Amino acid sequence: MFGGIQYQILKKLSPAGPGHMDGSAYAGKSKAQVLIGQRFIDQFQGKTVIDFGCGEGHEAIELVRLGAGRVIGVDIREEILAVARRNAQDAGVGGICEFTSRPDTKADVIVSLDAFEHFADPAEILRIMASVLQPNGEVIAVFGPTWYHPYGGHLFSVFPWAHLLFTEKALIRWRSDFKSDGATRFSEVSGGLNQMTISRFERVVAASPFEVGELEAVPIRKLTSFHNSLTREFTTASVRCRLVKRRN
Repeated sequence: MFGGIQYQILKKLSPAGPGHMDGSAYAGKSKAQVLIGQRFIDQFQGKTVIDFGCGEGHEAIELVRLGAGRVIGVDIREEILAVARRNAQDAGVGGICEFTSRPDTKADVIVSLDAFEHFADPAEILRIMASVLQPNGEVIAVFGPTWYHPYGGHLFSVFPWAHLLFTEKALIRWRSDFKSDGATRFSEVSGGLNQMTISRFERVVAASPFEVGELEAVPIRKLTSFHNSLTREFTTASVRCRLVKRRN
């Protein structure tokens, strides 16, 4: 009964889904440049870069334009890779920007943008990354919002922290009113949602072939004054980090 009440509240608040997180924040800007930062971009000029979790290839194409020598976009969804290949051809970078589910070249740099909160098995992803990275290579990962961010539930965040206040069952039922993919869990929605927190990410890395070279919890601009090591899970806009292979 309680779940039914929550569903009715969600339906009343947002009958057709939320309108936030539509990518408009990057309108007229280079998403890759904004997320990665120029300091990291300068480090892979002319190098082979893997864009891990490339989606439709927009950021991979940007990485070519930002100076990467070769970019390999990696995704598990073949229908998405087909779109990415067309986008690269249309952008005139098809010769140096390729897309595959199984890279056969080791990269100097692996870039992962807005993906670690979506991977079904982030520990396995890190193992795969280690296998396709040069010994002295590095991973530049930027992701968010993480789970305790006001909108960490992505589509499920009807209002700030709604995904923490409502049950998964009620939220999934509400979503099924306008999405027809049959998802019954957060992890089953398109793109996946693994409820990644900053602390969980640090634990996953600690158990992986990598170690943290740098990690920055970028604060939500309006909450900067409240951002510290105790509040970071709730006041961080995104996580930006550099991972290097662990030295045994």
